[in-house]
Amino acid sequence: MGDAQVRVDRNSPVPLYFQVSQQLEAAIRDGTLPPGSRLANEVALAERWGLSRPTVRQAIAHLVDMGLLVRKRGVGTQVVQPQVRRPIELTSLYDDLAAAGQEPRTEVLECTRVPADEDVARELALQPGADVLRLRRLRLTGDEPLALMTNHLPAGLLELTPEALADNGLYATLRAAGINLRIAHQTIGARPATSAEARFLDEHRGTPLLTMTRTAFDDKGSAVEYGSHVYRATRYSFTLTLVER
Repeated sequence: MGDAQVRVDRNSPVPLYFQVSQQLEAAIRDGTLPPGSRLANEVALAERWGLSRPTVRQAIAHLVDMGLLVRKRGVGTQVVQPQVRRPIELTSLYDDLAAAGQEPRTEVLECTRVPADEDVARELALQPGADVLRLRRLRLTGDEPLALMTNHLPAGLLELTPEALADNGLYATLRAAGINLRIAHQTIGARPATSAEARFLDEHRGTPLLTMTRTAFDDKGSAVEYGSHVYRATRYSFTLTLVER
């Protein structure tokens, strides 16, 4: 474990476990316990801090529920990457992660031409069966998987290679090709992870995932991209500002 120190006030009305969890949370957020740090086992921590094992277990469970710690079989309890909070704007995940200093990384799983199914054809205003470019990518922050993304673009819109997609975000690539995105229709939801999604995202099958579908249009009103993404709910959230009319 790192250099985090825990001291409790037994005369305080604040429960001991919550005092411990607050101090550990502060150590995680200020970098004293950076991502990847491993905590000692509960028995050792209880002895070190002069607390009961149930108190330490409850404090750790509270931080696991908050998404700040994770228990891994054979590894122990580790500090995880802070949750990504993404504003709902017409930007790409890559751009948002880079702007937040999160070191985005991409594994390109597919970059091929396929016939458009009915849903993709409808979103891109094409005939069913028309050629589209299908992209499947795994987005990571450091070594931690964050999102599994599937995007469809009209064939011939621009030339894309797996190498270019691995090094740059899709929207940055579109902008560099002179394609100006102006508006998008977006839907956010949630559903359980499939077996394949769980494998890519290092989750269990059935774990709740955030979902986002988006159809983006250029400054001429043409649909240029249809995306269907799933995100780890423990590592990711959307934020928005509401204004009264």
